[in-house]
Amino acid sequence: MASARTPLETVEAAAEGALRALGGTFAAVSAWERERGRLRVLVNAGERTEAEERFPADESYPVHDFPEITEFLHEHWRGGQPQAWVVSADGVREDLHGHRRVAALRRRGRNCCVVAPIVLHGRAWGELYVARPPGAPPFDSTDAEFATVLAAVAASGIAQTERLEEVRKLAFTDPLTGLANRRAVDAGLDEAMERHLDEGVVVSLLVCDLNGLKRVNDTMGHAVGDRLLERFGSVLSLCGAKLPGALAARLGGDEFCLLTVGPTADEVVRVADELCRRAAELELGEGVACGVASTGDPIGPVRSARRLFRLADAAQYRAKAARSAKPVVAGRDGGREDPVVRLADRPPKPPTAERRRFRGRRS
Repeated sequence: MASARTPLETVEAAAEGALRALGGTFAAVSAWERERGRLRVLVNAGERTEAEERFPADESYPVHDFPEITEFLHEHWRGGQPQAWVVSADGVREDLHGHRRVAALRRRGRNCCVVAPIVLHGRAWGELYVARPPGAPPFDSTDAEFATVLAAVAASGIAQTERLEEVRKLAFTDPLTGLANRRAVDAGLDEAMERHLDEGVVVSLLVCDLNGLKRVNDTMGHAVGDRLLERFGSVLSLCGAKLPGALAARLGGDEFCLLTVGPTADEVVRVADELCRRAAELELGEGVACGVASTGDPIGPVRSARRLFRLADAAQYRAKAARSAKPVVAGRDGGREDPVVRLADRPPKPPTAERRRFRGRRS
């Protein structure tokens, strides 16, 4: 569990580990969704039936189907946790733990199971479930005690992963808008370019500059300016949702971007058009200057994330200089002779002689 990189990998490791430790043939980890009143299965490990997927999209059950958990579902646990219990398909414990689990064991060809609640931050988080088939020794009270300990270990691993996820979120999220930040874009763009070079997938980058933010800050205050940034961030997120897997981000100040992997250049340009239109309708601000660069357009070979970013930035610069109400798209005005492409590929100018002489005199 300590080596897991995502919450799903963590619960998968918990299920696999409990499966081996308890000598079962099937294990599952489920989470209790209080707002829905349902027990949702996150992972099924071991020998599964045809109806059981390893990572179910939506395998969930109403909590009222499991009356045995209601006694501690809403309890606060400080310094302890509820004990695991055993259920057998012969129905010996049916009166105590309800017929639903017994029926499920019989339906799936299993003989017995041990169920251990997982407690996180003093609240019931979910459960660890391990089953054995007919012919295998049934679980007993010693197994239930061991399962209780395993559930506590699983809870520690899940809590650690949640903390790491929160740190990652803070590291890759813009605190004002809730969008991704520049660090997330850099990482995402590097991965996207690897896919482009390996698989030829289309990578597009939309860069935009929110017009009028300085005027709003100077005349109405920074709190109003922040509100404009938040509103535009929502518009960017809304438009980006039309492109599967798009990453909406605030690069800093009044600069935003949208990174896509897979959608065609034309699809991205259509979304950019809508973004410009919606931004112009915001109560505050003066619209956006928007530039688009896509490997699906005639911009020449794109072998690095840096070049794609320079192309999108150059397109945005042209849009701002021309006060364009529509996006400027790199490569759509003459291919490699496109002014945007030439601007992006222009080598940086060396310092002027005058500047060098000025520095020389000061020194």
